[in-house]
Amino acid sequence: MSTVTTTDKYNLLLESLTELEPFIIAFSGGVDSTFLAAAATKAGVDFEAVTVNTPFVPEREIKEVAELVEKLDLNHQQLEIELRELEKAVENNSDRCYHCKKVIFNKIIDYAAGKTVIEGSNVDDQGDYRPGRKALKELGVKSPMLAAALTKNEIRELSKKLGLSTWNKPSMSCLATRVSYDDRISADKLEKIEIAEELMHRMGFEQFRVRDHSNLARIELSEADREKILDLKLMDKLSDKLQKLGFQYVTLDLSAYKSGSMNKEILEAKDE
Repeated sequence: MSTVTTTDKYNLLLESLTELEPFIIAFSGGVDSTFLAAAATKAGVDFEAVTVNTPFVPEREIKEVAELVEKLDLNHQQLEIELRELEKAVENNSDRCYHCKKVIFNKIIDYAAGKTVIEGSNVDDQGDYRPGRKALKELGVKSPMLAAALTKNEIRELSKKLGLSTWNKPSMSCLATRVSYDDRISADKLEKIEIAEELMHRMGFEQFRVRDHSNLARIELSEADREKILDLKLMDKLSDKLQKLGFQYVTLDLSAYKSGSMNKEILEAKDE
């Protein structure tokens, strides 16, 4: 049994950050990148946080990044990528994430002008189907929290101790992950999904996904949120609003929300 504690891992992370400076942090405003930026601040190193906004990023997330940057007083730069620059990702095959990461991190690397680029992957990101990890390795992007063997739960625990508002923030993947593979991604499709999820946020749901299967919306809810949906009036209201957005059918997945559910068929095929 390992005797390495969470504190040991945190100290290892701080030490590695001093060896990597000056560097650029790929900053999304999520649990991991926010903690990484806070750790870099604690380490007193020279760094800059860089956010790349794409059409795959919901407006809600862009606003939250701006709030975090101000709250944490980060040296921050925002870059933009248009949908046409993500052509291979838009094709939406099983390597979508690989192509998307390549475009995003090449943009950051160009901006970094020779400085090291780091990002917030952790031990738990080694599971599931993650072709984006291949792109990061090819580009030489460093993952210091993965190197320090920090898990997601440990990062949440340390974030709470550091007083970060993101310590219990639900996981948030890009909008492209809502579209079933091999169904080409369009601006209209992304907008429809974003509006649908914003409506659900306003209805009080916290951890969920609206998965787009052509003319069918498949809603995944966390255990807690599944309790909320057991209201016939709420069901009718939600169904009506999503149908007005363009979904012909609105369905509820009887299984609880699980990150990466769109990867199930790919993982099963790889195991055969």
